[in-house]
Amino acid sequence: MTMTFINLPVRDLTTATEFYRAIGFTSDQAEPDGDSMVLTVSDTTRLVLHLRSGFEAYTGVATTDTATSREVIVGLSASSRGQVDELVDQAAVAGGESLGPGMANGPMYMRGFRDLDGHQWSFLHLAR
Repeated sequence: MTMTFINLPVRDLTTATEFYRAIGFTSDQAEPDGDSMVLTVSDTTRLVLHLRSGFEAYTGVATTDTATSREVIVGLSASSRGQVDELVDQAAVAGGESLGPGMANGPMYMRGFRDLDGHQWSFLHLAR
């Protein structure tokens, strides 16, 4: 496997796209086209945002209510502890919810946030 595609349901493609661009994700698309939007996280990772109705049609089941449950935590690496904090701070400024201060566990430093649709993310740095 050489590529990872993270698929998430969102209420509003334009707002969600703006949020993820604010934390550094990019796209060749100027704006959402139809029911989905593809953003580049890294050379090998893409984030695919779908309107909830399109996501539900694709999966055949209702989306998770992120106000009451979690289905997944998406974790992405960062190049330093400082970058972890910077990325989560950017997410908070863009309207996301910081989940508090960073946590260190041995060589790992991690800090989390929830996006505009309540999906939980974390950025982490592993010291070598």
